[in-house]
Amino acid sequence: MSDEFDVVVLGGGSGGYATALRASQLGKSVAMVEKDKVGGTCLHRGCIPTKALLHAGEIADAARESAQFGIRAELIGVDMPGVNAYKDGVVAKMYRGLQGLVKAAGNITVVEGEGRMVGPTTVEVGGRRLTGTALVLATGSYSKSLPGLVVDGERVITSEHALNLDRVPASVVELGGGVIGVEFASAWRSFGAEVTIVEALPRLLATEDEDSSKQLARAFRRRGITALVNKPFEKLEHTDGGVRVTVAGGDTIEAELLLVAVGRGPVSEGLGYEEQGVSMERGFVLTDERLRTNLPGGYAVGDIVPGPQLAHRGFRQGIFVAEEIAGMSPPVIDEDGIPRVTYCEPEVASVGLTEAGANEQYGADKVRAYTYNLAGNGKSTILKTQGYVKLVQVIASERSSEASDAVGGSDGPVVGLHMVGSRVSELVNEAALIYNWEAFPADVAQLVHMHPTQGEAIGEAHLALAGKPLHAHD
Repeated sequence: MSDEFDVVVLGGGSGGYATALRASQLGKSVAMVEKDKVGGTCLHRGCIPTKALLHAGEIADAARESAQFGIRAELIGVDMPGVNAYKDGVVAKMYRGLQGLVKAAGNITVVEGEGRMVGPTTVEVGGRRLTGTALVLATGSYSKSLPGLVVDGERVITSEHALNLDRVPASVVELGGGVIGVEFASAWRSFGAEVTIVEALPRLLATEDEDSSKQLARAFRRRGITALVNKPFEKLEHTDGGVRVTVAGGDTIEAELLLVAVGRGPVSEGLGYEEQGVSMERGFVLTDERLRTNLPGGYAVGDIVPGPQLAHRGFRQGIFVAEEIAGMSPPVIDEDGIPRVTYCEPEVASVGLTEAGANEQYGADKVRAYTYNLAGNGKSTILKTQGYVKLVQVIASERSSEASDAVGGSDGPVVGLHMVGSRVSELVNEAALIYNWEAFPADVAQLVHMHPTQGEAIGEAHLALAGKPLHAHD
């Protein structure tokens, strides 16, 4: 049995379903192959359920710390079955909505089963062959482990297992201080667990600006979360009460559970990619800037493409590829312009270049950074959160002198914005606009920011870089 479509999409996660929906809008017939549930890791085992857990943790912290706001409340305990019911309800509601969108599209055929690439633009699913004018690979990622470290789903777990625990563990050791490890550390600490993070690199969230890592490390110490950095994992032993982890230098940590959060690898093995000649590296599918593979009619999106493994990145890539297939020639996606958030407490958000990255790209003599402390922000004071907004600016620009004069003599665009504090995730979209529109400090300084909001911190930081600080020292 053979079926022909304009577009065949292998994978129904954020990148895959975005490709399918946008291609459908553009009049293309689409076959989308998914072995599990449309929505992929993000909806079912990643972004959405973890953020629901983190919000439940925020509620626990609010009850525990209510006295500082003059409210007499008491945290009696954490009902994990109830938390899970709330989390699963959020996922189910969003899943129903996504299913409705796909069904309403009309010209998307969802094929359930594990697909395998058997031709340059052909996928086989249970004996059925789906051939497209274009084939989009969107098979996502999986939780990695370390050589010799066996994940048993009971004492040694990954994030997928962690999302379905029916209890709050008394203590947890986490291997990995990246986004996944930091978010679970935050949620479990809010629920009352003792948490130790073990990170082989010199700091937590090593891809973020160094100042953000320092801010987070201080906040975690205040919360009672232990972070051991520069401590590669060496050995795991099982004990009567759980696990014993040995790290470089011989130090040991005992806990009830070990969470393996050492990153995610691309789902590409055994799917026919290599046999069909797709260019790959370490399991990732290589593409050009227009997300084309080396095969005619081939594209790839999402976590299998080298770069930050973010659901909204895959989503945007899916839209891009659908428009590319339709001949619309959309502008190339600037990966530095994709916002990044770690939803711990406090949150860490950023877009653009770190200060170190800007120094490397432009030269330290062409870069200046400015930090605005949230202590000067009224809404942050109300929320009792600590943190900052940091701007990274290039002080030499190709923008014309006429344009520069028109905005008050600004002398270069903001190429990086970094934020730490409660709820700063809600500020990152303005930050993305500032970066992607190559705004000068005076462009933003002239905008009116609502008072009192944390967004004012972005305005104040730009006022300072534009040479007219009001609530901060230049």
